[in-house]
Amino acid sequence: MEKRWWHDSVVYQIYPRSFCDSNNDGIGDLQGIICKLDYLKNLGIDVIWLSPVYQSPMDDNGYDISDYQDIAPEFGTMDDMRQLIEQAKLRGIRIVMDLVVNHTSDEHPWFIEAKRNPNSEYRDFYIWRDANEDGTPPSTIDSIFGGSAWQWDEENQQYFFHLFSKRQPDLNWENPNLHNKVFEMMNWWIDQGIGGFRLDVIDLIGKEIDKGITGNGERLHPLLKQMNQATFGNKDLLTVGETWGATPDIAKLYSDPERQELSMVFQFEHITLTWQNGDKWQPIPLDLNTFKQVLTKWQVELKNQGWNSLFWNNHDLPRVVSKYGCDKHYRVRSAKMLATTLHFMKGTPYIYQGEEIGMTNVAFETIEQYKDIETLNFYKVKTESGVSHEHMMTAIHENGRDNARTPMQWNNDNHAGFTNSAPWIEVNPNYPEINVAAALADKESIFYHYKKLITLRKVHPVIVYGDFIPLLEQHPQVFAYERKNDTEHLVVINNFSAEPQSFDLPEHLADRSVITLISNGQSISSFGHDLVLMPYESFAVML
Repeated sequence: MEKRWWHDSVVYQIYPRSFCDSNNDGIGDLQGIICKLDYLKNLGIDVIWLSPVYQSPMDDNGYDISDYQDIAPEFGTMDDMRQLIEQAKLRGIRIVMDLVVNHTSDEHPWFIEAKRNPNSEYRDFYIWRDANEDGTPPSTIDSIFGGSAWQWDEENQQYFFHLFSKRQPDLNWENPNLHNKVFEMMNWWIDQGIGGFRLDVIDLIGKEIDKGITGNGERLHPLLKQMNQATFGNKDLLTVGETWGATPDIAKLYSDPERQELSMVFQFEHITLTWQNGDKWQPIPLDLNTFKQVLTKWQVELKNQGWNSLFWNNHDLPRVVSKYGCDKHYRVRSAKMLATTLHFMKGTPYIYQGEEIGMTNVAFETIEQYKDIETLNFYKVKTESGVSHEHMMTAIHENGRDNARTPMQWNNDNHAGFTNSAPWIEVNPNYPEINVAAALADKESIFYHYKKLITLRKVHPVIVYGDFIPLLEQHPQVFAYERKNDTEHLVVINNFSAEPQSFDLPEHLADRSVITLISNGQSISSFGHDLVLMPYESFAVML
């Protein structure tokens, strides 16, 4: 496989609204990010993935874009954006823009004109259908946010299609004129000096509505090839697609360099294992054996035909230390274990803001304290269908998107140092204990564990390009693997439980001298025939 700059890079995702507020209006902004660039440089990251900062009515916190080439005033201006790109570049950090081209806001000029004038060229930028004879929607496709994906427009006497909020009408990617407009906009951003794009729900743009197909339609990959050739292809930019329905075979179609589509994709198979029948509001315990099988499958099957994105968290997901670790009794140790598990695998690691200090889920007392449109919509839909308030509050605490969106915890000052005014969403009450200032003052903190992991990736090519070999595949509580190339051989062992775990080592590893690269417990200098791991203990050693 040809080496690319993003292979040994580490990406840090910023959700701007919740990162740092520079002007004390309660909302994070671009100048807030600029003032924290030295902190990110200290951590060692190479790329910032910036969640949307475009002009938007904020029905879905910026994923409903009304102007692709302007900045929402609560975040700043285009001058601020250019300053961020420039200042990040001075520190060796690239900016990857989060781009939503499956849909726009209903306040985008294209949609306003499409509604106003049925004969406008913009009418066919969106998906319109007549009602059935009885007035019902033309199909039974549901919105991802709950309810029908069809919204009746009284003025036009037609339905328009929206896979998300009714204020996020889907774009019609069967229209070549739309392609040209989108590609022109993408090239404009490339000219601003960005390092690439994270393409939101990109697997939906090939939808075939009349066939009932929304994700991974036949037209998707030809569209991505066209996008590649018209915009980021041959420009050495990182592109990552959000693809909820991807399998390893599908991921190869996106990320095999020979196909010239994307650099990599986000797949979510390891995330949805704790969702009963794919329903995040029906959480179930993690089965570690299945979890191990899924992670191993993605490591082995992509191998040299594609590239993995490695992540635990993002702006849509709960905090990993609350989900797969133990945020009450073993927060620091389990957070380090989860970091080690992920960062020694093959692929590009992503860190979500606050992950590097072990931020946790939040349990608000009332539904009114939550701000997320998906959470509020599903709470209404589920409780109206008979699901109890208590069940939904428990499910929201476990899987709701606002777990990731509480403000970044910078210090133990009021509002965690995020702002000097009332924040747009409440701060997690545990900020006096869990914050950046405390982490930086403690050389054994989660922050320094992440920093060391990033450094190790830079100096050991085996972490980036070595073979992945599973170990202890039948052990119910331990996830272990080897990484190996012609010159280096690593062993990574992680206890996913709150109990000590013992096991026999395979013969080829027994009675070997080792060098500990990183550990959240004891340093190991040799293997015997068996090992005992303490709760959530984790280490990586070089043979």
